Amino acid sequence: MKSAERASLRSLLVLAALAAVVFLAALLIGSSGIGVRRALEALGGSGDAATRSVLLGVRLPRVLAAFGVGSLLALSGVLLQALFRNPLADPYVLGVSGGAAVGALLAMIAGAAALLVQSAAVAGALAAVGTVYVLARGGGTPRLLLTGVVLASACGALVSVLLALADTSRVRGMVFWLAGDLEWAVSPALSAGAAALAVALAVVVARPLNVLAAGELRARTVGLALEAWRTLLFVACATLTALAVVSAGTVGFVGLITPHAVRLTFRTSDHRIVAPAAALAGGMLLAAADLVARTIASPRQLPVGAIMALVGAPLFVALLRSRGR
Repeated sequence: MKSAERASLRSLLVLAALAAVVFLAALLIGSSGIGVRRALEALGGSGDAATRSVLLGVRLPRVLAAFGVGSLLALSGVLLQALFRNPLADPYVLGVSGGAAVGALLAMIAGAAALLVQSAAVAGALAAVGTVYVLARGGGTPRLLLTGVVLASACGALVSVLLALADTSRVRGMVFWLAGDLEWAVSPALSAGAAALAVALAVVVARPLNVLAAGELRARTVGLALEAWRTLLFVACATLTALAVVSAGTVGFVGLITPHAVRLTFRTSDHRIVAPAAALAGGMLLAAADLVARTIASPRQLPVGAIMALVGAPLFVALLRSRGR
């Protein structure tokens, strides 16, 4: 094993340890008045049933959802930046979140239950993906990118109209969904399992990703099937983003800043390292943001997407300055 690979492996292990610390902190700390000692006793089996119920029935699913959604968004950002060779590409550039938002808000206006809202979000995301693919077919990555941006803008306008037409009693829930809220994550095992599977697949196809990120000329030189890989990555990114949006609404910045942070920290663009590291970092980042959202204004809970944006904007500026240096 080369020295650079050993260094990357050590950095991955450190990142995994940090993620474990954040996971434990998010599980033990909350706004319910349960101290860390009581929480540890409950996890050890000697605490009271009420404390165990809060930890395992409320906090654990939310932490799993945060790690799952953060990993999905970060990995989607890695794939999109390889596909478009554009450092500003993020999971919402394809219009997936806009389509999901329109579907979810229509269901909320109709008074649908949470499961039907998620189903409507899935339908909206799939409709957006299909529209972008049909309109951009045969035009390469530039047309794909432009079509996604235009569709996202159109969906944003529709969202504004729906918010204006919605009943006042429903607006707060709609705004929280749009800002990103893990309360909607009714099946956290789905997002966490999907993230683990996606990381494994990304590592398997890391070599074609490295070639694609090096440019079309390099890809054609080595005989890579460009159109097939573009379609595959497009479908994969859309699927990952749709799963994340359905679970937590629209949470920004995770898919944009995490790949940059990983590449700068690990000093590599090898997707065998970048993909798992970004997934770990994205999950850790969103779980930490959710911990802040749950506790900073206790007993009220803030939308995790708002906290992520407040942290993500200055962090991205710092990354840009560091990259410049």
